[in-house]
Amino acid sequence: MKGLLAGFALMFIAVGASAATVQERYDQSCTYCHSTGAAGAPKTGDQAAWKPRMEKGMDTLVKHVKEGFKAMPPGGMCSDCSDEEYRALIEHMTK
Repeated sequence: MKGLLAGFALMFIAVGASAATVQERYDQSCTYCHSTGAAGAPKTGDQAAWKPRMEKGMDTLVKHVKEGFKAMPPGGMCSDCSDEEYRALIEHMTK
C-alpha cells in the first residue's frame, strides 16, 4: 500500500513538473502573432482590441482557437493545449 501511494505521489509530482506555466505556453505558442499583431491578431495587453472579442464569451474564443479563426490556424500554435490552458492564455493576453 505504501508503495502504491508513493507511486501515485511521484506521478503527480512528475505531471506537475512537466506542466508549462501560462507564460511559458504563451512564449512557446502565442507570442509570434499576439506580441506584434501579425495577421490581425489582437496584441497582448491591448484591452481595446480584446474587448469586442471577450464580449463574444470565453466559450466562443476557445472554440475559435481550437477550430481556427481568420488567419489563426486550428489550435493556434499550441496543438497540445487543453481547453483550460487556452482559457488561461486568452485571459493572460487580455490583461
